[in-house]
Amino acid sequence: MPLDPIVRLTAESDIRNLIARLGHLADDGDPDEYLGLWTEDGVWDRGNGEAHRGREALRERVLAYRASGLQGPGTGTKHLNTTLWVSIDSDDRAHAQSYFVFLTGASNAIALELDAPRPQIALSGRYDDEFVRTGAGWRIRSRTITVDVS
Repeated sequence: MPLDPIVRLTAESDIRNLIARLGHLADDGDPDEYLGLWTEDGVWDRGNGEAHRGREALRERVLAYRASGLQGPGTGTKHLNTTLWVSIDSDDRAHAQSYFVFLTGASNAIALELDAPRPQIALSGRYDDEFVRTGAGWRIRSRTITVDVS
């Protein structure tokens, strides 16, 4: 039986907001709020053998990336997400695909000099995400990252 159109649209909107919030929190937010968007058994898979399963492994990855300066507050990184397609599979399951661009050297300061450094594209690729609806709303169950290579 097809989902009610309003239920489907609401779920799609919630998931689009979740994906956007995830990017904002990765760049400038609180790690606990970021981790709260994942299920307890969530999986973050870089697709190159680097996979992190479960909330504690996800926490270790976030803290390690921040400690090394790869992302997080003060690093000048921005996760840009685009061409987002969401599919609601059932009342409590969904998946999405989107493209991403990962910038380094971005700043919230306004560069008044024409020769000031500009953000650079460090990576681009695709996210393949799976979601489940929990008592707290939609949460990401898995993210598989495919990085474009030249």
